[in-house]
Amino acid sequence: MTATRSDADATELHPTRRTPITRADLLGAALRLIGPHRSVSSLGLREVAREAGIAPNSFYRQFRDMDELVVALIDIAGQSLRKIVGAARHRAEAERGVVRGSVEAFMEQVRADDRLLHVLLREGTVGSDAFKRAVDRELGFFEDELHHDLVRFAKLRNQPLAEPAIAAKAITRLAFAMGATALDLPPERDAELVDQLTAMVRMILVGARAMP
Repeated sequence: MTATRSDADATELHPTRRTPITRADLLGAALRLIGPHRSVSSLGLREVAREAGIAPNSFYRQFRDMDELVVALIDIAGQSLRKIVGAARHRAEAERGVVRGSVEAFMEQVRADDRLLHVLLREGTVGSDAFKRAVDRELGFFEDELHHDLVRFAKLRNQPLAEPAIAAKAITRLAFAMGATALDLPPERDAELVDQLTAMVRMILVGARAMP
């Protein structure tokens, strides 16, 4: 088969490429192009293909379109963050440690140049409908896991919560809103944000215990 001009151009740009492009290659290329102040929604297929060192037509061997690529990024981001925050929760032995430890772990990831997390925080508000649905699905996973943890901790302490599922949803949505805000603020504000978010989460939990 005769190589197309675009294939030849990609080879000239990346003459050392010998292996076929993979989904991971394209996901990595997209992540390299974004940051706290650039949404993945602004990326074009040709731009991602160029960063990956392939011709645009080769993109379609792994993804139908950019929407499918971004949804894959959102899924990976959600899985990664759930492991980090979940580990922080389970390391804590007291409620004070559970709440503050989870908040600190979350905020540390916001500042860790974790571009996957940036995708998760940004695409829920500025992305396409497909992106927003993907983010909402990931938030639902966070809510389910937190719901189970809240019920478990409540039983251990004999402090039942009214509507623990709603409390989990309120905490999750609040944390992600604060995380998105943190992206636009200097790191010097992190301690203040951690204190505020910790206090807000505790208020939700106290209210859930007080409700009949």
